[in-house]
Amino acid sequence: MEFINELQWRDLIFDQTPGVNDFFNNEKVTGYVGFDPTSKSLHVGNLLPIMNLVRLQKHGHTPIALVGGGTGLIGDPSGKSEERKILSDQEIEENLFSIKNQLQKFLDFDSKLLNKAIIMNNADWLKKESLIDFLRDVGKHFTVNYMMKKESVKSRVTRDTGISFTEFSYMTLQAYDFLYLYENHNCKLQMGGSDQMGNILAGVDLINKKNPGPKSYLAHGIVFPLITSSSGEKFGKTAGEAPTLDPEKTSAYKLYQFFINTPDEDVINYLKYFSNLNSKEINILNEEMINEPKRRDAQRTLAENLVEAIHGKNGLLEAKKITEYFFNEKYDNLTEQNILDLAESFPSFNIEKNILETNLKLGKFLVDNQVFSSMSEMRRMLDQGALYINGNRITDSNTLLTKNLFLIGKFMIIRVGSKRYYLSTIK
Repeated sequence: MEFINELQWRDLIFDQTPGVNDFFNNEKVTGYVGFDPTSKSLHVGNLLPIMNLVRLQKHGHTPIALVGGGTGLIGDPSGKSEERKILSDQEIEENLFSIKNQLQKFLDFDSKLLNKAIIMNNADWLKKESLIDFLRDVGKHFTVNYMMKKESVKSRVTRDTGISFTEFSYMTLQAYDFLYLYENHNCKLQMGGSDQMGNILAGVDLINKKNPGPKSYLAHGIVFPLITSSSGEKFGKTAGEAPTLDPEKTSAYKLYQFFINTPDEDVINYLKYFSNLNSKEINILNEEMINEPKRRDAQRTLAENLVEAIHGKNGLLEAKKITEYFFNEKYDNLTEQNILDLAESFPSFNIEKNILETNLKLGKFLVDNQVFSSMSEMRRMLDQGALYINGNRITDSNTLLTKNLFLIGKFMIIRVGSKRYYLSTIK
């Protein structure tokens, strides 16, 4: 029950099958979450299912991270308005390798543990299953009427694009995954987002039908709420593309900034969802935020916890160093990589080296590269003292574009007012 109790105080149970509480009271549980391998990297939106696998393991149960190498070739229609691009086997394999490396930063796969985490690929059994055998042994347990009632199917059928038979069959494949894990690994729990309840129940029903007996649940499902910000935006999508959990794709600095900029209205919930802090620690941070909101201790704790988990201690130190130097405009202390990491957070543009030989005035250069919409806006900002190059205020409209205006001979950090930043790089 400790696991269920923790999910409850963290507000992480949206729905569950009947009898879950008794189920956890009576046995050590093996449970799984599925991960879509259609990208080389998981993203911050995957943090919630990952952290709940972590919690499952913490309380003595066995977590399985199921990577959908087989179902990824099909595509889950849940939450999608159109059919996904079907990936090749090679693309799936490359994505699998990358995802496994990311999951290993959170889950303990030590073979000495009785409840060591397990990573599996459903292609290992789905590709061995013949079509005739699957239709006979699995398909016969699903009626079209039953499948049509599921929201993931119903919402697509009513659209002009409809839904292909390929995606229509996804539910049966996911249900078979649950059955396979139940029969071969004693896995009796599937977890996922709230949009997965239909697919999870399909698996629970299939397990019951394949194992006739008393009409009780042989397997169970728990689904988590859809995480949204206080403004109603889906978590991770506030600024467009969600930051990834791949250090090669999303720098420690960018990830740190993503979490440290969490609004006050959201940060306590995010600490509940994405950190291992206990309720007492989170309550203390909540009190500090109420009394001294400008300190942003809650945001800092959230950012530090997650950046260290994904990028390690050195990555966290680097992210904090860049943040400090950038905030205080100590740009001379930044390395080339530091500046490139910064560039992930604001617009950038490249220029040719020979432009420095043209006696071009800085104002025209900035207008040409759309930092300002017009020369009149440029002059207005200059008169207001709102233009800074590498932390230095520019007051002379006749300033020439020279190499002296570039850090390390190639980077210009432009600030307009207090919040507008641009990076120009000499190529």
